[in-house]
Amino acid sequence: MDRSSGIGKRRRKVSSRLGDDDDEDSASSPPDGGKKKEVDWIFTSLLKRDEAVEEDLRGFETNRRKKTGAVLDCYPNLQGYCAGVEDTGRDRRKKSRANAGAIGGDATCGGVEETGGKKGGGGGGGESGQHRRLWVKDRSKAWWDECNRPEFPDEEFKKAFRMRKSTFDTICDELNSAIAKEDTTLRSAIPVRQRVAVCIWRLATGEPLRLVSKRFGLGISTCHKLVLEVCSAIRTVLMPKYLQWPDDDSIRAVKDEFRSISGIPNVVGSIYTTHIPIIAPKISVAAYFNKRHTERNQRTSYSITLQGVVDPKGVFTDVCIGWPGSMSDDAVLEKSALYQRASGGLKDEWIVGNSGYPLLDWLLIPYTQQHLTWTQHAFNEKIGEVQGIARDAFARLKGRWSCLQKRTEVKLQDLPVVLGACCVLHNICEMRGETMEEELKFELVDDEMIPEVALRSASSMKARDLIAHNLLHHCLAGTTFL
Repeated sequence: MDRSSGIGKRRRKVSSRLGDDDDEDSASSPPDGGKKKEVDWIFTSLLKRDEAVEEDLRGFETNRRKKTGAVLDCYPNLQGYCAGVEDTGRDRRKKSRANAGAIGGDATCGGVEETGGKKGGGGGGGESGQHRRLWVKDRSKAWWDECNRPEFPDEEFKKAFRMRKSTFDTICDELNSAIAKEDTTLRSAIPVRQRVAVCIWRLATGEPLRLVSKRFGLGISTCHKLVLEVCSAIRTVLMPKYLQWPDDDSIRAVKDEFRSISGIPNVVGSIYTTHIPIIAPKISVAAYFNKRHTERNQRTSYSITLQGVVDPKGVFTDVCIGWPGSMSDDAVLEKSALYQRASGGLKDEWIVGNSGYPLLDWLLIPYTQQHLTWTQHAFNEKIGEVQGIARDAFARLKGRWSCLQKRTEVKLQDLPVVLGACCVLHNICEMRGETMEEELKFELVDDEMIPEVALRSASSMKARDLIAHNLLHHCLAGTTFL
């Protein structure tokens, strides 16, 4: 090696210099053994250090050669592995393209067989059904399959969907033409019963869409779409049939039943307004801010209003949905279609409201002044009985459909459709005698704010006084004060 030869040259050079120094010392001075020993010790130390450095260099060189050889040995293997991975990926891409072509060919053949005739259609349909599973994520729908079994207990079904199987089947039959979908070559359509079940279970429980997705084995976006589609169909198809103002024949029975309850003649409905909590909207936030609920609950609350008129059985005959929660009950009433219709259409007929409404020619409310006579107390008592029918109906509405009790994921513009569907489903349940479980009962809390101008009709004030006088003197009211 070059470094070893250099070390040898330096060793000979040092040796020659030391030899010359010894000759000079011996010539100029007497012999001295101590100095020579010191020089020999220095020389020996230098030789040992050079030998150690040389040994280390040889070790480093040996390690370098070993590592270089190992890397050179691994390089061919690495090249072979990379080539294998590339070949495998190429083969997979070829196979996927081949499978896609085969599926497309089978789907096309199935479509031709179904179009051409029924012969052999079963075979083509079976193959197409097998391939369709490749297009949809496989999710478990064991819970819904269990509920959909004919032998599934009716009591358990009612706990989940707030109605018996017979009522559920009726709704499915009436909505079938509006929500049924056809199978395609890519996937099978969701059955009508499952579509209706997704919507009703979501309204009944108020659970988030991710839990609805797990229950029914469908995607979250699919569940959201189904809820809106079915609610829209309920509002379009079922609302004209199950939520309407009573006709002339029905109105007589309504008046008689209200009179048997309260003794007040010509009552055709009981009106009430409740608030539905919502998430803070992105626009017009102040309009939906509910100051009264915020103060009571000690947290910021936003809401929309739901105004409804019910008959003696608690069935809705008119609804007004969606006005901002900052509006008072009388302001919502003035914006409703009922206000326009009743102002010119109700002759000698009454709708009974609470103290949050004004006294109108067709709207009867209790006395609100501080010092009441016995007659006025008795009248308020009977008005409270009629008003209690509306309150109980709204309490059952919110208890049966839990989505109305808490803020929902539904967008603000879609809420009127969902709330309208809840009112229609409530009417169907009431008409078919669906009872509510004790644990579902909901305590209704809504604040009544007396309007600034509560008395807006002089003729109605006289009529109210006359009704109060007749109730007391015909022994139809005031018994609780005796």
